[in-house]
Amino acid sequence: MQERVVGPSESTRMVETIVGCKWSLTVYQLLDQDINRPGEMVRSVEGLTTKVLNQCLKRNVEFGILEKISYPEIPPRVEYRVTPFGEKFMLILDSLSQLQREIDGNT
Repeated sequence: MQERVVGPSESTRMVETIVGCKWSLTVYQLLDQDINRPGEMVRSVEGLTTKVLNQCLKRNVEFGILEKISYPEIPPRVEYRVTPFGEKFMLILDSLSQLQREIDGNT
């Protein structure tokens, strides 16, 4: 008798959530371009709202992909950066992008 699968593993759930988010990959590109403040991100991407960006950033922080850095200034300043774990996660996404290019015939 085969074992029943209980559900997706944590890593599978994380990939589904992040890849399923319309804006996560865009946020990673912005961070790669040293755009790491939420206001600057919203101004840089047409159609990205503050509410949606904050949800996306929060989810990425919860998964440990991004780190939130708060500076005790007036007005408050917040920046995000990719964690060491996030760097490993980006390698997986890069591999998926490469696979898609091969599927599309654009090696």
